[in-house]
Parts: sequence; structure tokens; C-alpha cells
Amino acid sequence: MIADAESSRAITPEAILAESSRAITPEAILRAHHDLFRRHPDEAHRAGKFRTTQNWVGGSDYAPANALHVPPPPETVPDYLDDLFAYANRDDVPTLVQAAIVHAQFESIHPFIDGNGRIGRALIHAVLRRRRASRHLTVPIASALVAHRERYFGALNDYRSGAAAPLIAMLASATSVATAESWRTAARLRDLRTEWHEAVGGSRPGTALHRLLDLLTEEPIVNVALVMERVDTSESTARTAITTLVDARVLSKVPRSRRAPVWLAQSVLDEVDDLSHRIQASSRRLRDR
Repeated sequence: MIADAESSRAITPEAILAESSRAITPEAILRAHHDLFRRHPDEAHRAGKFRTTQNWVGGSDYAPANALHVPPPPETVPDYLDDLFAYANRDDVPTLVQAAIVHAQFESIHPFIDGNGRIGRALIHAVLRRRRASRHLTVPIASALVAHRERYFGALNDYRSGAAAPLIAMLASATSVATAESWRTAARLRDLRTEWHEAVGGSRPGTALHRLLDLLTEEPIVNVALVMERVDTSESTARTAITTLVDARVLSKVPRSRRAPVWLAQSVLDEVDDLSHRIQASSRRLRDR
């Protein structure tokens, strides 16, 4: 069995959209996979490459007996992906239907040895972004999907048997739940930004401190180099702004990061973590009704 080992590294929708055409392309998928695994101790040699060996999901590590799913042979992967990308770039089908089918087909092809789950979930958001259903934010729809792991895998198996409706309905429900809870988080982040403003005694628009406070709602993990780049300021000014926020308890330094110090806006990270839990809880309540 070749398992999909999860990591905390996220893939943005933009990472798998071609910059010029905003199309979903094999090259963009390979680039995203390369970025994920280029430093992985076991998978770096396969980073950014479609599989050339057979894999399977579930069952034994040594043979596909009793596997949950056996993807197509590796020599057929390129042709299957050509069909997938042709469908992913159409504009004449309902957006959520398209996102569900693209995701299910990608997971069924399982074109990588590792990382199929992360790339496949990112494809949902890439379709939504390409079709302009989302423009600026990535709503954590996957959190609602994984709240029902057995139902999710069952819906994938239904799709492979020719019935796409269960997975489409599941994605529609997940999108509704994730969007509603994300609105709550957006409101909480606005409140946090106001609290930070008061904690530092106010900040003038246009100053490095003010811009850094804005940045932290998007990038809650920062270092000096990132602040210099994103806030467009000097090293000394970036350090001064960071120190001010540490003193105000907006930022906290990561332990054991002396050589390359990193700071966290822990309240934002806590809110994002809570968002994931709320989405899963809401999804389970819907399931149990």
C-alpha cells in the first residue's frame, strides 16, 4: 500500500493554476507537488513526478489484496489526466458539480505515490477559484468532508461505480457548512484586529506597525525577512514593529528559534484551529439529524 502521508504544508488554489491563463494544467500540478516534497527525506526523489509504479489505497503494504481502491496502471495515467484537465477547464457545467467530479477523478487516478489527498483537495479550491466562485479566500471545505470519513470514502466508491450524486451532495453540504463558519471566523479576525490596535495604543495608517497588524490576520507566522518584504520596510523598522507587538502580547516568539527567530500571532492560529473544529462539529450534527 502507498499511503498519503499528511503534512501541515498547505497548497493554495493559485499554486495549481497557470499564471497566464488561470487554467488547471499538469505543469502546475507537478510544480505544486514538487514544492510539497522537494525536501521530504523519503519522497524528494519523486517530487514533481507522476508515478511510474502501481499503487493502491488501503489493504496490505505489500500487495493490493483487500485494498479499498486500486488506481489504473501507471502507463495510463497521462491519458486519464489529459481528460481530467480538459474537464476541469470547462465553463459549461455547474461549478460545484465540476469541483466534485474533478476531485473524485483525481483521487481515483491517484497519479502520485504520495500527496494525492492534499493535491486533490486543493483541486476543489482551484476549480472554485478558476470559476470565480471564490476570489480572495480559501474556505476550509476539506474540514467538513473529513468529518465523515466513511461517508466520504463511500461516496468516492459510488463515483467509481458510476454514481456521482452522493459526492456532489456531500461537497455542496460541506461548502455550505464551511462558508457559514468561515463568516464567523472573519468577524472574529476583525475583532482581533481592533483589539490589537487598542493593545498598542493605536497605530497610524501607512506606518509599518499598522501594516504589520493588517498582515498578521493573513500571515500569523512571521519572521523579520517576511515582515520586511510584505510591509515594505527596513530591517530595523521591522524589528521595532515586531518588538512593539511582542510587548503588547500580540506576538509571541517561537521557542528555540534564536538563529532565525519566528513569531506567532497565537490568537489567529487558535481561531483557525477552532474554525476547523466548528466545521467538523456542524457537519456531524447535520449528519445525525
